[in-house]
Amino acid sequence: MRVMVLSSWVAFGHVGLSAAAPALQALGHEVTQLPMTLLSNHVGWPHVAGGPMPCDRIEAMIAALAANGWLAGHDAVLTGYMPTPEHAVLAAGLIRRLCALRPAPLVVVDPVLGDRPKGLYLPRPAAEAVRDHLVPLADILTPNVFELGWLTGQATDTPQQARSAAEALLDRGPAQDVLVTSCPAPPGQTGLLSVSHHAPRVWTTALHAGVPQGVGDVFAALIAAGLPAGAALGHLLGLIEASLGAPHLRIAESARHWTRAAALPSQPFPQP
Repeated sequence: MRVMVLSSWVAFGHVGLSAAAPALQALGHEVTQLPMTLLSNHVGWPHVAGGPMPCDRIEAMIAALAANGWLAGHDAVLTGYMPTPEHAVLAAGLIRRLCALRPAPLVVVDPVLGDRPKGLYLPRPAAEAVRDHLVPLADILTPNVFELGWLTGQATDTPQQARSAAEALLDRGPAQDVLVTSCPAPPGQTGLLSVSHHAPRVWTTALHAGVPQGVGDVFAALIAAGLPAGAALGHLLGLIEASLGAPHLRIAESARHWTRAAALPSQPFPQP
């Protein structure tokens, strides 16, 4: 399978593109990598250097890929962190270009906007560009519960509220599935909610402390690789368990473990 990923890239550690690509490669997939931002490391560390990749340089890279005959034939395209509105517009244009080819790729949009309790960690114009230009192109959306609330303007504090907000996002089209990460769950647990045109499904797992950054990026990549949500969660849970307390996800070091993890079964959607 060939997957194109547009997201942030770090020289050290595993977040954004630097989490998605090695996870996909560990599962045997080919990855075309287009960095939107080049950084030394995740911004949570004391020292960080780098910044957004100039859009004209990304466009030149895309032109070279096209001239070499490497744009056609992608099975999926995944977008993640977009540092500016211009990057979101560029990504949307590339998605439309890829979807004009046949067969069109699966489009997965991970709307990386922010999280609780900090809120938005993108400049608002960039977040709005993701909402206005990328979200409407998605076949599958993978927001966390904060991002779902921000995109819809609805409360997401209970499972029922999260379901209602996801249904509102689904109704805007053309997405066929909204996968809400970190959705409301019982104490000591975290959840994943899938809202599609079928009955909603939910998965719950133990909420761990000491989980390195990049888990959401890996999850979105596994979905882009065509894995069902339960199978993606099984792999992710195996990776989390192997990485607890480590400074970064142990994607390569524990690949023999997490790539063989069993799928996680879904549970009935909780009644109010």
